[in-house]
Amino acid sequence: MKRKLNGKELLYLRIANSLEQQINNNVLKVGDKLPSIRMICRQHGVSMSTAQFAYYELEAKSLIESRPQSGFYVCNASHRRLAMPEISRPETKPVKVVTDIFENSFNNAAEKNFIVFSRGVPATALLPVAKLNKGMLHAVRSLPGGGTSYESLQGNEKLRTQVAKWSFTWNGNLSKKDILTTAGCMNAISYCLMALTKRGDTIAVESPCFYGILQLSQSIGLKVLELPTNPQTGVDMEALKKIVQRTKLAACLFVSNFNNPFGSLMPDEHKKEAVKLLEKYNVPLIEDDIYGDIYFGDKRSSCCKSYDESGMVLLCSSVSKTLAPAYRVGWVAPGKFMEQLSKIKLFNSLSSTAVTHEVIGSFLETGRYEAHLRKLRRTLHTNYLQYVRAIGEHFPNGTRVSRPQGGLSLWVELPKQSDTISLYNAAISKKIIFSPGSMFTLQNQFNNCMRLSYGLEWNEKTESGLKVLGKLASNR
Repeated sequence: MKRKLNGKELLYLRIANSLEQQINNNVLKVGDKLPSIRMICRQHGVSMSTAQFAYYELEAKSLIESRPQSGFYVCNASHRRLAMPEISRPETKPVKVVTDIFENSFNNAAEKNFIVFSRGVPATALLPVAKLNKGMLHAVRSLPGGGTSYESLQGNEKLRTQVAKWSFTWNGNLSKKDILTTAGCMNAISYCLMALTKRGDTIAVESPCFYGILQLSQSIGLKVLELPTNPQTGVDMEALKKIVQRTKLAACLFVSNFNNPFGSLMPDEHKKEAVKLLEKYNVPLIEDDIYGDIYFGDKRSSCCKSYDESGMVLLCSSVSKTLAPAYRVGWVAPGKFMEQLSKIKLFNSLSSTAVTHEVIGSFLETGRYEAHLRKLRRTLHTNYLQYVRAIGEHFPNGTRVSRPQGGLSLWVELPKQSDTISLYNAAISKKIIFSPGSMFTLQNQFNNCMRLSYGLEWNEKTESGLKVLGKLASNR
């Protein structure tokens, strides 16, 4: 491409500037799809490379982004004003104290007429409820005793078969024999901790860490060592090396894909490195992959389990974040620890819930899951962009926001002097609920942070809730 003799802009810049003006004038809004590359070529009589350079220019300004196999969409310029949260720097020693915010937050989330930014699941309207209801009727008719009979200890065969088949999406190679069904992902994690640890043992987790894991660990008498964590790339590998070398760990517990609450994604090389390191020191890795299917990129990320050759990685997952939260359908691929986990399941629950597990097994079997996921991913990605725009417009100067590449969680870091417990109490009075940052640690940190779930439907009520929350944060 050449400059015109009269010194005017390069052709691709003219196209980019025209689209940028439409975005700035709100003609093209956040979430709107842009014309395809081919359409730009036809409209402006330019080559493919010229059209691509125009879109690259807009991408560089954080005005648009590409969604593989879908096209280009308007994002927002708020990212240019909102910095990333800082890397966490917890004390590298195990502690046992935890706050009591969790129970209060969970109870408040059940209140009617609340805008609930704290519930880390998709809104019911985003789920295929009618198809699941139809599947429920079919399961009751087809299962022995209408689903009232106990299943085998290892769990529903159809579900295990489909989960094993699905493992190819993350470069896994599981068979139905490798899988034990559970009542959701937290139940799977609970079994793993009971199998691998005893009271007084130390486990290592990311920081911040999902509060359910912290509460569970405390309830069974474990010490929790929080590791420095990057909001984009996950657990700090140098810190992990040092801790493993000098501390006796019973296990590590990581959310490698779209950590809750940071939304961080461990690069593949970090996953490989972590698996190799922990195998060397004989430390089992419990991998929570409950968010792995909710990605915004061009393909599903691998798991640490993808690189497990010794059976030391125990992969836990569920459909609670993608299909049916209350069905409590989960599973674990425990590697070399299958016998221990099977006994724990036998002692604690005897059997999984036959009907709901059959429903999900059938749903996966029909191929409907991927079609649902494609739609859900698009919606959640657009929601995330809308949240960032609203936060950029309404929250106080100095606010930082994470850049999740998937999952359901947005981590918001307010100016240092902010107190999100005080803000939480003020928001409750306005019928708004979020998760204060101090819920995600056992230490005195993240007091100026919060987690927001973008799993809600995006509408005027949701935007109004963020606007009110931002105003409350600005006035404190």
